[in-house]
Amino acid sequence: MPKIRVLLIEDNRLLREGITAMLNEQPDIKAIPSTGNGDALEKATKINPQVVLLDLGLRSQNSLRIAETIKKSFPKAEIVVMDLIPVQAEVVEFVKAGVSGFILKDATIDDFLHTIRSVAEGKKVLPPSLTGSLFSQIVEHAVKSGNADKLMKSVMLTRREHEIVNLIAKGMSNKEIAVELNIAVHTVKSHVHNILDKLALHTRLEVASFALTEGMVRKARDRNSESR
Repeated sequence: MPKIRVLLIEDNRLLREGITAMLNEQPDIKAIPSTGNGDALEKATKINPQVVLLDLGLRSQNSLRIAETIKKSFPKAEIVVMDLIPVQAEVVEFVKAGVSGFILKDATIDDFLHTIRSVAEGKKVLPPSLTGSLFSQIVEHAVKSGNADKLMKSVMLTRREHEIVNLIAKGMSNKEIAVELNIAVHTVKSHVHNILDKLALHTRLEVASFALTEGMVRKARDRNSESR
């Protein structure tokens, strides 16, 4: 059975050698290490990788630029970004660059291997901390619909927009929201329009569905309690 060809781009020698050794113990994986200091494309050309493991925190290189370059040169390669705790804005940028998966550096070996095998099969894998969240659904929706350019906006809802999303999830109309927040109805409509645009959604029902799945109602209530 052909092995999954993996290019590891990691400038920490201990991690690079350890991860490479661990992967090469697997009967279905062949890993080649790279420091990312100019040798990544050269090694990628030699092995034509199916999966590229890329450290988000390379010291001497811009990881995002490397991801963009590799995806442009090897469009069929599936890129997995490794980091301790990737923030949402970084996730957005890397998804836009064509990254297929994310793995936390404190993940278990089984999770690590599962991510590699999953992306090799064409699946998308988000960090466990974001799995099942509103943001993960936005990412999935945007990728499928071709609206990845709207992902950055999706993490930039204002406090007022979060409040309105919360009230939409409760089933309130624009007029009821206006009364609740003591603002004009046309102002509510403007906020709803912006929310739909930022989340790349089309209807209030989709907003409510996303909000309820994520638990934004509870989060908004917590924020309100903290501000009192």
